[in-house]
Amino acid sequence: MAGLWVFAGALCLAYLVPGPDMVLILQTSALSGRTHAFAVAAGLAAARATHVGLAAVGLAALLQAAPTLFDLVRLAGAAYLVWIGIGMLRASDLWREAGSLRAAGARRSWTASLRRGLLTNLLNPKALLFCSVLLPQFIRADDGNSAGQFLMLGAILVAVGLVFDLAYAGVGAALGRWMARHPIVQRLQKWIFACALIGFGLRLALGHRSS
Repeated sequence: MAGLWVFAGALCLAYLVPGPDMVLILQTSALSGRTHAFAVAAGLAAARATHVGLAAVGLAALLQAAPTLFDLVRLAGAAYLVWIGIGMLRASDLWREAGSLRAAGARRSWTASLRRGLLTNLLNPKALLFCSVLLPQFIRADDGNSAGQFLMLGAILVAVGLVFDLAYAGVGAALGRWMARHPIVQRLQKWIFACALIGFGLRLALGHRSS
């Protein structure tokens, strides 16, 4: 039981570190509201669950053993983050576009938000390596049923991440209401969020496998 609390604490620290997932949740909630942010959170949760499954079957070890494959996935993820950031910078009025998107149909935009969250995390190979490195450290071989322990830890990882994402969605919604009363801040947040995503993308593209 003590090991689970340590594991949960390690996850909380990891989810408190700013990263592309956090920035995407905050930006989506501030711009389009909690519903779209919840869709992004659902996509992130699905991606993390996928990473847990891939780590369980050993794909993370394959990526570590195959530098070219790792780099292809890493560069694809970096390009996606940069593409999202550039899209924000090119938008003339994000708040007006968000209103048009809601008017065009919530179901379609919800799906787009879910897909954005899914791809943002799924195309980050370091998220997969994080699962493959962290989870085995808390599996006790003497307890037996290693697969069951891996599944339980993976479920906790996804659940804790979802709790943090929903909390960030609430923060983003409050931020959005405040920015609605400050047009200058609206323009500033576009550059802050866009540059943050582009920066994370460049960091991922230029990072080494050992980092």
